[in-house]
Amino acid sequence: MITVGIIGSSGYVAGELLRCLLHHPEVDIVFLYSHSQEGWAASDVHQDLQHHKPIEFSHKINYDVDVVYLCLGHGKATSFLKKHSFSVRTKIIDLSNDFRLEKTANFGHSTFVYGLPELNHHQIEEAQYIANPGCFATAIQLALLPLANKQALQDDVHVHALTGSTGAGQGFSDTSHFSWRNNNVSLYKPFNHQHLAEIGEGILSLQPNFKKEVNFIPIRGNFTRGIFASIYVKSELPEDEVLSIFKRYYEHTPFTHIVASNLHLKQVVNTNHCYLQIQKIGDKILITSAIDNLLKGAAGQAIQNMNIMSGIDQQTGLHLKANYH
Repeated sequence: MITVGIIGSSGYVAGELLRCLLHHPEVDIVFLYSHSQEGWAASDVHQDLQHHKPIEFSHKINYDVDVVYLCLGHGKATSFLKKHSFSVRTKIIDLSNDFRLEKTANFGHSTFVYGLPELNHHQIEEAQYIANPGCFATAIQLALLPLANKQALQDDVHVHALTGSTGAGQGFSDTSHFSWRNNNVSLYKPFNHQHLAEIGEGILSLQPNFKKEVNFIPIRGNFTRGIFASIYVKSELPEDEVLSIFKRYYEHTPFTHIVASNLHLKQVVNTNHCYLQIQKIGDKILITSAIDNLLKGAAGQAIQNMNIMSGIDQQTGLHLKANYH
């Protein structure tokens, strides 16, 4: 069994992570660390877990588990690891943005590998420390990596992407509470979203000569979970060649799929899958990408990374069904 601990266990992502790990046949959850919820049962906070075995939040940490997940706020993972040292065999998967970029990937004598399996599968196999990708960064990179791999991004990239309210976390803000978000749509951080840096590094790792812009408009949607992104770029490639490029790139990836029909979010919500639709319209390639921001965009991908690091089938514990209706 893989012994697991979760640091920071009360948020949306931690809830999804806990929910999936409780169904994972190879995992034994050893501890849930949380100062704010110490002594409370996990099912008191994540109330859909009432029927699972009782497990409590604690301020105690087992520093010798096989895998520890850091579900802390952005900027807090670094300070936590400066104060706490795990055993030399413990694998660490961080779900914040602290270690995702090349300039921040090194921590002491350790290096965090960027944990997008469709990009860095072999590096993840050998890694001890993983920086789990951002949700927007996952959806957008999966739409662009096959073209970058063929050096086929020759013009500016344009991205419009809607995200559900859970992407803002569990804390309250003016733009996250129900009465504001319901029946409403708004832009935020146009052209300067923090995930652009991840996206740029992913593209450059496959197409080092890419010098064009990635123009990204993030949009707050009036739904709770999921990311729906439309990406377009000018290209002279015919549609059949573009489709072939995508199908070859993803032919051995169990969670990213090329589909022919128009996409909608209900196809992927509550799953670890990414669906991509590819079209050539005039002189533009249009790629539509859909993921669940809490699963393929966070907790599900973190478990996928753990499976790869542990040498087991990456789909283990992630046979989740979409909530289509």
